[in-house]
Amino acid sequence: MMKTEISVTKFYTIEEIAELLRVSYLTVFRWIQANKLSAYKIGKRYRIEISDLNKFLENSKKYGNTRL
Repeated sequence: MMKTEISVTKFYTIEEIAELLRVSYLTVFRWIQANKLSAYKIGKRYRIEISDLNKFLENSKKYGNTRL
């Protein structure tokens, strides 16, 4: 039998991203709507992959190094 490997990726909700970055829910939602922040829409909810958040932060960076 072949073993199937499952890759587990960390996903965040809009609420969690807003809390992490200390911005409002609506701000994060607007970033997604403007295609600034990539997200998966599952049903009526959005999920943001950690790598997409890091890309967003890197593109938004003005000074220093930003990684979560």
